[in-house]
Amino acid sequence: MSMIAPPLIDPVLYPESDGLPMADNTKQFDWIVTIKCGLEAMFDHDPNVFVAGDLLWYPVQNNDKIRAAPDALVVFGRPKGPRGSYLQWLEDDIPPQVVFEVLSPGNRAGALKIKFEFYERYGVEEYYVYDPDDGTLEGWLRDNGKLKEIQNMRGWISPRLGIRFDLMNGDLCLYTPDNEKLVGYVEVVKQAKLTAQQLEKSEERAERLAAQLKALGIEPEA
Repeated sequence: MSMIAPPLIDPVLYPESDGLPMADNTKQFDWIVTIKCGLEAMFDHDPNVFVAGDLLWYPVQNNDKIRAAPDALVVFGRPKGPRGSYLQWLEDDIPPQVVFEVLSPGNRAGALKIKFEFYERYGVEEYYVYDPDDGTLEGWLRDNGKLKEIQNMRGWISPRLGIRFDLMNGDLCLYTPDNEKLVGYVEVVKQAKLTAQQLEKSEERAERLAAQLKALGIEPEA
């Protein structure tokens, strides 16, 4: 009689937090949320594009020391859904193709170098770094197994995301293929309120016009 072997249990625990804050200040936090939520909204229609922010990524099974937590990451070919961490071997071994880092005054050159080497080694295709304090934007694109610096980021279009990068007075601007600007949550709420107000005014004008027509003995439907 054949016996079915029980599934192997991974002996390693993979922490879902590195104990570090998501951001060092409000400016960095706002930009991380804007990038993450903007990309999430942009790919909302595609069930196989996973977007996350400050999520620990483990590329190697049985090793909880090899990890990184990009400020924002995008994975094409993986379903949406909640995750405590990104365990690559459970995700069809697909690494995040695009990662973003938003700098703060607390970032150190040595730590950034380590992150760059990690992303280059473990398969990131596009890597973008924005410094909101200096108003600088850098990017790298994978070429022959290495991340090569993009010489001019202003007007650059991401091969994977399709978004266009620009800087306006030091502020990062990201545009969809339809030339719509990716905005943060507060701006989305403002736009929604403005749209609602405009709709309300249009309805009020329509009601006034209908009342005037009726006063003249004309049915609005006519």
